[in-house]
Amino acid sequence: MANSAAHSPRAAVILDPFPSIVDPSNVNVLALDPQKKDFDLMKRVIKEVVSTRVSLETRDCINLKQKMDETDPLAFPLLQWIIATCRAHIVLLPEPRQIKSMKTKHQFLLISSPPAKEVAFQQAKQKHGSTYAFHGSSIENWHSIMRKSLVNASGTKFQLHGAAYGKGIYLSPVSTVSFGYTGGLFYMPTTRHRQDVQCLANKTNLKCLALCEVVTSKDLKKHNDIWVCPNTDHVCTRFFFVYEGSMDNTDSFDTRQSQCKKEINHAVAHIRQFKKR
Repeated sequence: MANSAAHSPRAAVILDPFPSIVDPSNVNVLALDPQKKDFDLMKRVIKEVVSTRVSLETRDCINLKQKMDETDPLAFPLLQWIIATCRAHIVLLPEPRQIKSMKTKHQFLLISSPPAKEVAFQQAKQKHGSTYAFHGSSIENWHSIMRKSLVNASGTKFQLHGAAYGKGIYLSPVSTVSFGYTGGLFYMPTTRHRQDVQCLANKTNLKCLALCEVVTSKDLKKHNDIWVCPNTDHVCTRFFFVYEGSMDNTDSFDTRQSQCKKEINHAVAHIRQFKKR
C-alpha cells in the first residue's frame, strides 16, 4: 500500500502521512522528512523494503535488519515506521469464519477506527441501528485509510471520483458497485454498464475492498445501490478483502439479501471473540 502510494502520480496528496525517518549517519537530521518530502528517495528506499517480502513470508527474520542495512540503511527504519504507524487491527479471518461468497481467501478483520470514534459509533448504533455496506478504493489510497480511517473526501484534494449524490463517504450494499472504485473497473449504476479504465498506480495488480458497518440514521442517504454517509463517525470498517488480478468472475454480493446477512453475521461473531481478548 505504501509502495503503491509512493509510486502514484498523486503521491503528493495520498502518501499521507509521509514517513519521518532519522538518518542513521546523523541522528540530528531526518533522511525522510514530512516537511521536505523527497519522493524520489522514498521510492528508492521502499523498493528495498518490498524486496524483503520473501524473507518475511518465510519467517527468515533473524538477519533481516542486517540484510536490509546492506542494501540501504534507510530500508529497515522505513519498514519499522510502516508497521508502527498502522494503527489498524488487521487479523486474518480463519477459514471457517470467512465470507465464502466474497470469493477470496485473503479476508481480514479490519478495525481502523480510534477508540473515541468507536465509542461514538456504538452510541449512534444503539439509537439508530446499523447495516453493512462496501467501500472500494484503489490500493494506493489504503496507506492513508489504514492510518487515518475513512474520511469524507468530497470537495477536498483527496477526492478522485465525482460526488453526484452529495458530500460524504460513498458506499454500496452491492459488492460489484464498490469493486468499480478499486482501480480496475468503473461501474455505472445508472446504466448497469462497466467499462475498463486505466489503472494508474496499481503496480501489484491487487484490488482492495472494505465491508463497513454503517449507522442507519437519517443522515445516510440511499440512492438505489449508491449510499452516501456525510457523518464519518457513522462508518466503521469491519472486514477487508484483497483480490489478486481480475475480479471479472466475482459474483455480486448484496448485503440486503438474507443469505448475505447470514454470512456477515457468521463472520461478525469473530469480531466479538476478538474484542473479548
